[in-house]
Parts: sequence; C-alpha cells; structure tokens
Amino acid sequence: MFRILPRDQEFFLMFEKAAQNILDGAERLKDLLDNFDNLKERARAIEEIEHKGDTITHDIVRKLNTTFITPIEREDILALASAIDDVIDLIHAAATRITLYKLTESTPQAKELGFLILKSVRELDRGISHLSKKMDNVYDHCVEVNSLENEADRVCRDAIAFLFDNEKDPIMILKWKEIYETLETATDRCEDAANVLEGVALKNA
Repeated sequence: MFRILPRDQEFFLMFEKAAQNILDGAERLKDLLDNFDNLKERARAIEEIEHKGDTITHDIVRKLNTTFITPIEREDILALASAIDDVIDLIHAAATRITLYKLTESTPQAKELGFLILKSVRELDRGISHLSKKMDNVYDHCVEVNSLENEADRVCRDAIAFLFDNEKDPIMILKWKEIYETLETATDRCEDAANVLEGVALKNA
C-alpha cells in the first residue's frame, strides 16, 4: 500500500537494541547460576544492564512523543517496550535475591531455569529482529517462547516439590522457593513480550 509519508524505522533498531540488552542480562544470569562465584560482582553487572534497559525504554518513549508517523501502532510500541523492560527487571530481581540471601551454591533446578530464560530471550531477540524485515517470520519464535514458558512452569513446580521433600532448613526452603518463582516469572514476562510481538506481527502482516 502506498504511503504519503515515510514511517520512521528507527523504532525497530531501538527494539533490537533493547532485545540485545536483555540477551546480555540473560547470559550473565545463566553464568551466575552455573558458576556461583563472585556473586556480588556478577549481580552488579546485571544491575548495570537493567539500568541500560531503563535508558533504552526511556529513549523509545521520548522518541514516540516526538514522532508523527510510526512504523507500528503507538500503543504497540509502548506495550512492547514495557514488556521487554519487564524481562530485564525480573532477571535483575533474581540476581539480587541470590546475593541478598547469601546463598553459597546453586542447584540443578536453578541452572535449568536460567537456561530456559536464556533460550526464551534468544527467541525473543530473533523474533524482534524480523520486525523490520518480514513479520511472517516472527510467529515461530513467539510459539517457541510460549513452549519454553510451559517448560519453565513445570521445572519450577518440580523444584519446589523437591525442595519441600528434601530440604530440612525452613529458611532455605523460603529462600529457594522465592528464587525459583522469580526465575519462572522471568519466563512469564518473556511470554508476555512474545504475545505483544505476535500481536504486532498479526496487525502488520
């Protein structure tokens, strides 16, 4: 369809930058959970990534307020920016809790959840990269994120059940239960972002 005015494509580049930022955060969280050393330094690095995400989100909103013609609907730009920001917020929250609770070793379940977060974020990153190209290619990545969220939900349930069956210290039960739930919620936020992304693709296919 012919358009009288060109639409600013810079939003897509900003979304790709935001996606790369959460990918960086997810990689660092997985590394933290896998190695479980230098926790404060690793958590501080994730905090810096979260602050960078806030800046990117602010830049998107500021550009939206000064742009007349947008490449996708304005509410979708806001929704996607917010959903992406929520992902890095949960990644940061998980890292913060781990250091706050002064845990000394990771668990196989935490490592698995960290891996599922990373896989979910990778799919989001790939889906977002198609926004400026061919939106039909977005769908498969969104479906995969939804599948990974279901898997993370199962892992979290099993992890909490194992915790109650095997851990004798009630304080440790409370600490790890909250961490497992925070990690799983990160995959929920990935699914939220994927749902927004799929909606954008459907509207603009």
